Amino acid sequence: MKITIVTVGKIKEQYFTDAIQEYSKRLKRYCKLEIAEVADEKTLEGASPREAELIRQKEGERMKKYIKEGAYLISLAIEGKQYSSEAFSEKLQRLGVSGESHIIFMIGGSIGLSEDILRSSNELLSFSKMTFPHQLMRVILLEQIYRAYRIMHGEPYHK
Repeated sequence: MKITIVTVGKIKEQYFTDAIQEYSKRLKRYCKLEIAEVADEKTLEGASPREAELIRQKEGERMKKYIKEGAYLISLAIEGKQYSSEAFSEKLQRLGVSGESHIIFMIGGSIGLSEDILRSSNELLSFSKMTFPHQLMRVILLEQIYRAYRIMHGEPYHK
C-alpha cells in the first residue's frame, strides 16, 4: 500500500520534524510513505470570508497536483467522520483488501481545505471537534497510521 500525505506549509519546529521522521521511519516496514508539502498563502489577520476562500483555493490548486487517478482521497476536516484507533485500522485494512493501493490524506493550512478538495474527497476524516495546528496534525496522522498498522498485524503498541 502507498500512503501519501499532502499538506500545506513547511514544518518550522524541530520537535515536529523529529516526530515526523521517527514515524516515517517506523512506517517503512508497513507501507510506502510519501509526504508532499505545498506552499501556504499569507493569511492576514481579519481576512474576510471571501479572502479566506481565495487563499484556500490557491492552496487547493497546489494540492491537486498530487491527486493521482484511482487513489482513495481522505481529507482531514473537523466535520469529518471520527474513528476509534481500532476502527481506523479496520478502515485501512478494508481499503487494502478491496483493491485500493494508494491512499492520499490531505491536510489543509491554517484556515482549512478548499471546497473543491473537500468535494473531490472519498471521505472526510476528523480526529476531534477541537482545532489543532496543521503541523501537529501531520504528527498525529502519522502516529495513527502507524498505530493502525500495528493493530492490523497484532503487534504490541496499542494499549
